[in-house]
Amino acid sequence: MLTYLEANTAKSGVKKHAILFLHAFPLSAAMWKPQIEALGAAGYTVIAPNSFGIDGSPEQEGWTFTDYAHELATLLDSLQVEKTTVVGLSMGGYQAFEFYRLYPEKIASLVLCDTRAEADAPAARSARADFISAVEMKGAKEAAGRMIPNYFSAGTDTIRPELVAQAEEMITKQSPAVINGAMRAIMARFDATSLLDAITCPVLVLNGEEDRLTTKETAESIHAHIPGSQLRLLARAGHISNMEQPEAFNRALLEHLSSLPDFQAVQKS
Repeated sequence: MLTYLEANTAKSGVKKHAILFLHAFPLSAAMWKPQIEALGAAGYTVIAPNSFGIDGSPEQEGWTFTDYAHELATLLDSLQVEKTTVVGLSMGGYQAFEFYRLYPEKIASLVLCDTRAEADAPAARSARADFISAVEMKGAKEAAGRMIPNYFSAGTDTIRPELVAQAEEMITKQSPAVINGAMRAIMARFDATSLLDAITCPVLVLNGEEDRLTTKETAESIHAHIPGSQLRLLARAGHISNMEQPEAFNRALLEHLSSLPDFQAVQKS
């Protein structure tokens, strides 16, 4: 069973609706601590699982996002969660698309953060293959050195070095094999662009305005192709927008949740 961070999962009875947070590559569920604390304090049931091999989750060789989606469904069933709002950032967004493709009946809404729908272009696949080779030779610190410079907006590493330290700790705790297993799953993901116009649940597209990996133009394209979706760009935020601007991120998320009447009825019961 996947390991996870949580808030309010021990309440009695069936939890008809929970928030499922899916983390970025190659971080862990710990990246969601500002959201777990804020939403838990507001009374929401929150579940933030770790991908295969991350922070105690079982390792699985050659896993795909399809495998992970099935494991997420098993986790939700074990916690008696019937419906979920899936919040996925970067890799977590890829996983959110796959979970929606396989289990649309379990999803009340989607929050797609700093992610993209399309599969990798040849140049991106080549860069990912180079990443895998470098991490095999040099270890998890190589992964941190390659990823963290793209995580935050300009100057944040100097002004708020604690963010860099938190991200580095999450990455360097993981083994090179686990990091590369997740990278291979990213490379093997399906192209979700054909799924976008078929998404019928409420959707919030949330993106750092200064994200250099999945730009605001990428977010605008996702928004344009999902009927009825909402778009929020977060000022002074890069790729890991929830860590860099947690207050603004949480406000946008809480506004989205408050727009789901069935969710609110469950929370007030």
